[in-house]
Amino acid sequence: MSDIKTKFINNPEQITPELLEGYVMAYADQVKLGGENIVVRTHAKDESKVAIVTLGGSGHEPALSGFVGEGMLDCSVVGDIFAAPGAQRVFQALQLMKREAGILLVVLNHSGDIMSANMACQLAERAGIKVKQILTHDDISAGIDANTEDRRGLAGCVPLYKILGAAAEEGKSLDELIEIGERYNNKVATLAVAMRSCTHPQNGATITDLPAGIMEIGMGQHGEGGGGQKPLVSADATAAEMVDLLCQQLKPKAGDKMMLIINGVGATTHMELNIIFRKAYKELEARGLQVVVSRIQEILTVQEQAGFQMIMGILDEDHIDYLKNKRANAPYWTTIGK
Repeated sequence: MSDIKTKFINNPEQITPELLEGYVMAYADQVKLGGENIVVRTHAKDESKVAIVTLGGSGHEPALSGFVGEGMLDCSVVGDIFAAPGAQRVFQALQLMKREAGILLVVLNHSGDIMSANMACQLAERAGIKVKQILTHDDISAGIDANTEDRRGLAGCVPLYKILGAAAEEGKSLDELIEIGERYNNKVATLAVAMRSCTHPQNGATITDLPAGIMEIGMGQHGEGGGGQKPLVSADATAAEMVDLLCQQLKPKAGDKMMLIINGVGATTHMELNIIFRKAYKELEARGLQVVVSRIQEILTVQEQAGFQMIMGILDEDHIDYLKNKRANAPYWTTIGK
């Protein structure tokens, strides 16, 4: 176990409430606390429109609360470091968001998140709260033929927040939002690579042992194993291998309009992320694919893990419109649009 005095923290048991307190202080015009470990929009949207809610552990900042705001999430329910929030807290958030239009709960495919979401939705149903779920499962490290339940939720959830938030602002119904979201889900894929693991901020333990000069393609966002360890290779070779694996999953055709996002997971420099994006873009271009939505950003981190997640999707026209042209005003995602 490592010495935990390697991070600027106070009491390890107070990390989550303290980080959220600082966060809402910094962005008070966009977000506020709606309860213990519940982040909501400072200026709530009209209750005639569906509320978009998500849940997940802390330690991945800016995800997930960094995307609460106009045109994105209405509420984020935050668990402890790398841990799902309890069902009662999720239920409390659903009570806050109760409306006739309903609530869409976006859940990443991790067992704790699913358990809390299911229990909270059962409580909500008994309380007369209209809520439906959509599950994200973009990680392809389990293999091309893996069942949906075996594919973890990674950073591909963040563009979905933008799509669903924009569609909800337009007044789309709960069922319409699920249809829009599932079309996105069916054509998005994410693959992660790590070359140094992180330490847990509450106990200093190293999550996964990755020796110097070794990388692992397919590592999960809590340090879970992926496709096996191998010697670290160049940016171009890494990007080309990952693009090929993602294209094997998505099977895009020449002329398809694509989303390409490189998400830094904590300790990889923006210099490296730009170099990775450059090669990935050229690989897609060589396949006759058109990148129409792109981003290089830390949208979901894993503490000080070194590596990145490559998020790729085949976009329908409405998805492009929601991602590019519709206004968003969240602390970590802004779109100047209509």
